[in-house]
Amino acid sequence: MLTLTSNQWNLVYNVFSFGLVSMLACTIYTLVSQGRVLPKYRNALVMSSMVTFIAGYHYFRIFNSFNEASKDMAVNVSGSQGAFNEAYRYVDWLLTVPLLLVEVIAVLALSKEISRSLITRLVPASAAMIALGYPGEISSDKNTAILYGVLSTIPFIYILYVLFVELGKSLERQPAGVAETVGRLRLLLIATWGVYPVSYILGMNPSTDMAVAGQQFVGVQVGYTIADILAKCVFGLTILKIARMKSHAEGMAADH
Repeated sequence: MLTLTSNQWNLVYNVFSFGLVSMLACTIYTLVSQGRVLPKYRNALVMSSMVTFIAGYHYFRIFNSFNEASKDMAVNVSGSQGAFNEAYRYVDWLLTVPLLLVEVIAVLALSKEISRSLITRLVPASAAMIALGYPGEISSDKNTAILYGVLSTIPFIYILYVLFVELGKSLERQPAGVAETVGRLRLLLIATWGVYPVSYILGMNPSTDMAVAGQQFVGVQVGYTIADILAKCVFGLTILKIARMKSHAEGMAADH
């Protein structure tokens, strides 16, 4: 059992609640915004809604798992039945991270050949990144955690290469302002994804000191949740902005 202070426990509880409602709100907003973009860009918004809906479901499970694993400010993190289940995050990421990358390709409406080429490289790489990170996340051995952390970084670097080099070649044909917005979107992706390894490192070497271990647990959960909100909600709203910019550039009335 991991004993938290009342402030720490309430912080984690409230952050999970905030993550849940953020995902649900973004799901509704992107769904009702379908009519504000041209039909060719609506698939990107559907994917954005799917991402936040899937994340919302998993935050519901994470929120409940935290409640059920807690008693008198102590949290069961033993990995046994009834313990706090960190695996929900990895199941969520395995589903949503590939969709996030496909969103970018869908909203740019690239040619079928270019889109297919990007998807067949980005989706397997993103799945490999998540799958390789999980064994290190659940391992109590520091060397194992480092090994899988390094291994999961390899597909991450490849994803960055594809996004900045390969995708960058396709931005020249985009309407005015879109290339700049996509550039900021890629920077947002790096900034938010950069939080994940920091949180991973925080949890990589659990302290035997209960006070320090509690701080590590809180730091990991808050860090992951903030990164999720930025990488899914803010990312999805930026996708909507790009879709609207392209729709207006192609003749859609600005009052939509």
